Amino acid sequence: MDEKERKGPVGVVRAICISSRKGTEKHSIEEGCFLENFGIKGDAHGGKWHRQVSLLSYDKIKEFNDRGAGVEDGAFGENLVVEGIDFSSLPVGTRFCAGDAVLEMTQIGKECHSHCAIFHKMGECIMPREGVFARVLKGGRIRSGDTMETIFPSKDRPFQAAVITLSDKGARGERTDESGPAAKEMLEQAGYEVAETLILPDDPEMLKTQLIRLADARQLDLVVTSGGTGFSLRDQTPEATLAVADRIAPGIAEAIRCKSMEVTNRAMLGRGVSVIRKGTVIVNLPGSPKAVRESLGYILDPLDHGIRILRGSASECAR
Repeated sequence: MDEKERKGPVGVVRAICISSRKGTEKHSIEEGCFLENFGIKGDAHGGKWHRQVSLLSYDKIKEFNDRGAGVEDGAFGENLVVEGIDFSSLPVGTRFCAGDAVLEMTQIGKECHSHCAIFHKMGECIMPREGVFARVLKGGRIRSGDTMETIFPSKDRPFQAAVITLSDKGARGERTDESGPAAKEMLEQAGYEVAETLILPDDPEMLKTQLIRLADARQLDLVVTSGGTGFSLRDQTPEATLAVADRIAPGIAEAIRCKSMEVTNRAMLGRGVSVIRKGTVIVNLPGSPKAVRESLGYILDPLDHGIRILRGSASECAR
C-alpha cells in the first residue's frame, strides 16, 4: 500500500448476485468472476462504463427487513452484499479489495426511474440512497465469505471532470458537437480524467438533474458546460447552474469575461457563471469551440489550486 493511502473499514462478503438479462431479478452465486473494466462474468449489467458492479450493505438490508420488507439477496439489483461496511458514507474513489479482485467506487446512489415492488410495499427503497457502484480495476474471483478491505482515495489522485454541452440541435443529432470534444481534449492535456461527456437540449431542469448527479453521486472535481449562456430565451444555463449552487465562485467567470474582452467586445454579453456545489466546481463556458479553448486556457492553471483547496490538499495561504 502506498504511504499516502489510508485503510478504511473491513467487511465480509455475504452474497454475490447476478442476472443474465436486464430487468430480471438477480440470483445468488457462490463465487463471482470479476473481469477487469467490465464487471461480473455472466451479469447483464457489466460493460465498459462506470456502473459495472453495485454494492449494498448487509447491515442496511437487515435494518430494512427488520421493518418488514422481507427481501432476499439481490432484490435491490445489487451485485455484492457486504456486512460491516456503510458504503454510502465512503467517498467516491474508495477501493474495495476482496479475493483477487480490486474495485473502485464511482458513484453513490442511483435515481429510481420506476418504483419497484419493494417501494410499493414499504413506501421507500434503500438502493437509491445506500447503494453504490464501482468499476473493476483488477480482475479476479470473489467468494461468499471473503473479507473485503477498503482503501480511501489519495487527495493527490488526478482530478476528475465532466463536460456538458447544451444544444437543442446537438441533442437531436442535427449538428455535430465540437465544443465538447475541444473541452475534453484540453482537460485531458491538463491531466484531468474526463469521466463523462453529455449533450443536452437547452432544458434547465435536465441540466440541474445532471449537475446534481455529477456533483453529489459521482463527486467529480470539475464540471464544465458549454452553450446556453447568451441572450436567447432558450439560454438558461446560468440560471440552472445557480439553482444548484451551494456557493458562488464569481472570480472564475469574471476572469473569462475579462480576458475574452481582449479578443472581442461581445464577451460582455456572456452570462456564464461559476459556482461550487459540495466539492465540485461548476463553470459555464461559451458555446463555440474557439471560445471554449480560450476560456479554459485562461482558468485551468489557477483553478488547479482552487480544487486542491476543496479537496483539503492545499492551503488558502499564498506562498
